[in-house]
Amino acid sequence: MKKTFNLTHPKIKAARMVEAVRRDVKKYIKRERNKVLPEGADFWDFDCKFGADSAAAEVVHMAEIGKCINAAEEQKLESFYIEILAKPAQRTKKPKPGDN
Repeated sequence: MKKTFNLTHPKIKAARMVEAVRRDVKKYIKRERNKVLPEGADFWDFDCKFGADSAAAEVVHMAEIGKCINAAEEQKLESFYIEILAKPAQRTKKPKPGDN
């Protein structure tokens, strides 16, 4: 998903537009996670970018997308850009506290 969302509309309030963006993002992530994983992959990982436009988009963690949308709403931005790309990934073991 590479999309610029507008938060301004003559008849729809900005809060409803933000809810629609959240719903679209959640629906996209759910749809991508339900796809069949390729051989050797454990889960779907996501590369995410967020910014006022595609040129100014910065890499963010998927868990921070909601915070970024909140910040855009608080700053009263007219629009913002979200890029979420799914990629297959494999889990790695966490290092034990005693191992260096």
